[in-house]
Amino acid sequence: MKILIVGGVAGGATAATRLRRLSEENEVIIFEKGQYVSFANCGLPYHISGTIDKRDALLLQTPESLKERYNLDVRVFTEVLSIYTDEKKISVKNLQTGEIYLEDYDKLLLSPGAEPIKPPFEGIDSDKIYTLRNIPDMDKIVAKTKNAQNFVVVGGGFIGLEVAENLIEAGKSVKLVELGNQVMAPVDFDIASFVHEKAKQKNLELLLNVGVDKFNDKGETIEVFLNDGTSLETDAVILAIGVKPETKLAVEAGLEIGETRGILVNEFMQTSNPDIYAVGDAIEVAHYINNKKVLIPLAWPANRQGRIVADNIVLGNQYKYTGSLGSSILKFFELSVASTGLNEKTLKRFGIPYKTAIVTRGHHAGYYPGAKNMVLKLIFDENGKIFGAQAVGEDGVDKRIDVIATAIKGNLTVYDLPEIEITYAPPFNSAKDPVNIAGYAAENILKGDLEMVNYDEFWDFVKENDAVILDVRTSKEFSGGAIEGAININVDDLRANLENLDRNKVYAIYCQVGLRGYLANRIMRNNGFRAVNLNGGYNLWSKVQS
Repeated sequence: MKILIVGGVAGGATAATRLRRLSEENEVIIFEKGQYVSFANCGLPYHISGTIDKRDALLLQTPESLKERYNLDVRVFTEVLSIYTDEKKISVKNLQTGEIYLEDYDKLLLSPGAEPIKPPFEGIDSDKIYTLRNIPDMDKIVAKTKNAQNFVVVGGGFIGLEVAENLIEAGKSVKLVELGNQVMAPVDFDIASFVHEKAKQKNLELLLNVGVDKFNDKGETIEVFLNDGTSLETDAVILAIGVKPETKLAVEAGLEIGETRGILVNEFMQTSNPDIYAVGDAIEVAHYINNKKVLIPLAWPANRQGRIVADNIVLGNQYKYTGSLGSSILKFFELSVASTGLNEKTLKRFGIPYKTAIVTRGHHAGYYPGAKNMVLKLIFDENGKIFGAQAVGEDGVDKRIDVIATAIKGNLTVYDLPEIEITYAPPFNSAKDPVNIAGYAAENILKGDLEMVNYDEFWDFVKENDAVILDVRTSKEFSGGAIEGAININVDDLRANLENLDRNKVYAIYCQVGLRGYLANRIMRNNGFRAVNLNGGYNLWSKVQS
């Protein structure tokens, strides 16, 4: 069998090496338009700052190494121009010699990836505007940092934040422009607020709720005109407003395109032509939670899809891709921010009812030196089905989101989370892991033992119920900052003061992170009061208000 692969990196290279491991007989050819067939594109921002010092460390495989180890025919600087589905041939151009030739195939795999979005802004073609998608892009940015001090990053997603962080680590002055009201779209505003706070601490100026109108070259600098009437003059612009699937070949070949404008594939990763498969950033997939069609340009799905395609080509269509959760994580200076599944914004957009539980816990035992708090947000429905989770903190964030992602794939509910038996020793964990605690909190909410109100509904709740806002922290904490109109009774003094409280009133309780608030809630409810807690406590409240 002759198998042609268009594009390398995660999906294409994974499929190619798996194909060879399954069979020595098949002829496998990879066509790559650029110079690099297999590189660590997620590591590109970290070479800008020198965190990844050696450029060659990002080059995972070369045509020579793939030939030597896997007997793969890798043709770089080679562009696939057209697919002739009836003849089962492709036309190919050698970009170094200009030669155009035909190559026949038995099976064809498309792994063209995605390309950076470049809206038709006036001045968009300036040589002072950069994108970051491959090694040559990285090289250009690194070269620019040698003689430039001021940068504007447009877009607050993963690439925008990582580039901004690494430019600052390299000693540059950076402003980041984001059209939305928050950075990092996979998480909700409350979790993103921790990133906003960290950006301020690191002198990264965030310009939220503002977009770009146009660019204008000014000699050695470039001016960025914003839609609020202001402008920024800078040495260079990094455009990081997202990517779109590279579907030109597929469209011209008559392959079906999905509703999200990615290449349409079935559960076996076949396109509308059964001899042509597609993987990676170019395809549309089903979200694992709600089965809605989405684009998820991440490394894990591409690698998994590449392996599945290889198995299906050699062994027949036996293996299905069950959908993507979109599990992702960002390092942002000292912070880690991670998510899996669906967020609140998406659930609201689809009109899906949900509940949330937010817990704050140390990543290991508090009495062991170095414990760092993390905020873990669990999203679920009235039956306990887990829709998703988000977390932010300095350590241990990845572990907790990975556990919940595994729980979702295992069809566990929030009632199962307390049953997950974690490894425990003080340097690594507490006897009750934050995932266990989140499960307990969700269970209390669903059983009616705990009523919660989120930060964005808090004032409406207070007004509608004429509620008393009760701060149960210490007087020292209270004097350091509190919610307007709150009264302060330390949780340890609450029982002694119950007779001074009105049982006909509703009480909106909060503490710093939630534990003391929960204890206060139980005291009051057990004594005949109606009490509702602020989800996430004052710690979260103060972040979203700043």
